[in-house]
Amino acid sequence: MQNFWPSSGFDQLRRDARGWLVPTDDYLRLFLARPELALVPESCDVERALHAALVLQPSRAVTPRELAALADPDARANYALFVRFRDALLSAGTLEGYYLGLFRGGHVDIPPLFVDLLAQAIVRNVLDDATDVYELRAGEMLFRAQRISTQGGQILAADRDVVDLLSETGGLGEIGRLLTQANAPMRALEMAVLAEHNAPRYWQDGERHRFLLDLTHEVRNDLSHGLTLTMTRARSGLGALARVLEKWIAHFLGVAVRIRPEPRIDDPAWRWHIGLDTEATALLNDLYEGNAVEAERQQRLLSLFRLDFADPQEMRADVAGKPVYLGLATSADQGVKLKPQNLLVNLPLRAARPQ
Repeated sequence: MQNFWPSSGFDQLRRDARGWLVPTDDYLRLFLARPELALVPESCDVERALHAALVLQPSRAVTPRELAALADPDARANYALFVRFRDALLSAGTLEGYYLGLFRGGHVDIPPLFVDLLAQAIVRNVLDDATDVYELRAGEMLFRAQRISTQGGQILAADRDVVDLLSETGGLGEIGRLLTQANAPMRALEMAVLAEHNAPRYWQDGERHRFLLDLTHEVRNDLSHGLTLTMTRARSGLGALARVLEKWIAHFLGVAVRIRPEPRIDDPAWRWHIGLDTEATALLNDLYEGNAVEAERQQRLLSLFRLDFADPQEMRADVAGKPVYLGLATSADQGVKLKPQNLLVNLPLRAARPQ
């Protein structure tokens, strides 16, 4: 087993007795090195002094007067955001505690980027002992948006930022962007579908996010005489995602669940559902309430999942023993932005669990 996602900050964090991640000065320094806070030639002397002081002691107090003295308004806003985020994180004591409190409180006052950075470090923690690279690639979906395409009957998930960058530059950086603008021909840079033959490369190349994940769960073969054989793929990306979500729930909530992809909901006693993204949430709500759903919206549904608690007594009494249905769908532009926090705040637990 090798290290993966080194930029997640996992190596700069430490675990408490519960296995949750405790923020450290080195972890906070990663934020100070990000483009939003890194010094630029135009940085004023006050900003340079403040940045140096924070790099030396990331948890030092920063006064409103220091922030007000920054010449650039964007710098003032960015440093104020960092200080607010840092103070709340240190007060919570762990990344997981802060993440849970952020969504249970219903007031998310940090940008989506910070949410994704927290999720990446936490998923890295959850999968620290994983040996299946399909789970690692599926884990990326919890903190990086995807674009979905269909090729030869396969449903493929690609990293959205990488796809967009390659479409702009062909993988050749600024030179590629200039060539694109000039309509000059460029070599095609392929993104490889994760498979058995290239799986070992993930340990070295996974952080480049160039691997496509095959989300095709079932393969149908039409036989003679009108017969159809449906087979479940052993290396299904949806199956790997289901296992990651099981571990995510166990890590945060301490409950064991089983999640498996489902082709449809045939349940007259359907009682509870959770959308794994904004589109799926709205779609499942409409289906549950019996509202008409356009065919185009229905076709955006990538997958349904069935979630069962290992111990029904962990559930609310009115739904104990019943399945929880999950949905994953694309937006109109074939994008997917999974929201793993939905599982943490919307599961029908018997009682709220302490952080």
